[in-house]
Amino acid sequence: MRPTRNDALFLAAAASLAILLAGYWFQYVVGLAPCKLCLWQRWPHLIAPVLGMGALAVGGRMLPLAGAVTMAVSAGLGLYHTGVERKWWPGPSSCSGDVAGFRGMTPEQLLDPTQVSPVVLCDQVQWSLFGLSMASYNALLSLALCAFWLWGYALSRTTH
Repeated sequence: MRPTRNDALFLAAAASLAILLAGYWFQYVVGLAPCKLCLWQRWPHLIAPVLGMGALAVGGRMLPLAGAVTMAVSAGLGLYHTGVERKWWPGPSSCSGDVAGFRGMTPEQLLDPTQVSPVVLCDQVQWSLFGLSMASYNALLSLALCAFWLWGYALSRTTH
């Protein structure tokens, strides 16, 4: 049996949902708090299942293309975050060790938990496997999912 457009799009959307759920599992079960860049990387995986459901429901070519762009953005965010973790370039000052936001606070404010929320540093790897961080895996998986969205897009062109 030959894979169809809907097979490719369903797989791409379901895989994004699985990646999103894995992020929440690492956060709430394993106890690894996400940094700002980690949270940014969740957005494309939240959008992709919605695009997938829409593409499966209405057909056409634009939603698979939007899914591919969404996963390209996710891959870009993952690559950017990987570079920040490996110190190839600076990350956002709000999560990469810059303390400028704390300079104007009094000692009492710094000790008050209602004034200061915990900061998870974007340039520190919290978990890795085979030398790759979660950001690196997100980049690789997002590139693969981009290919699935493009495959669905190509199949949409031949079937519609």
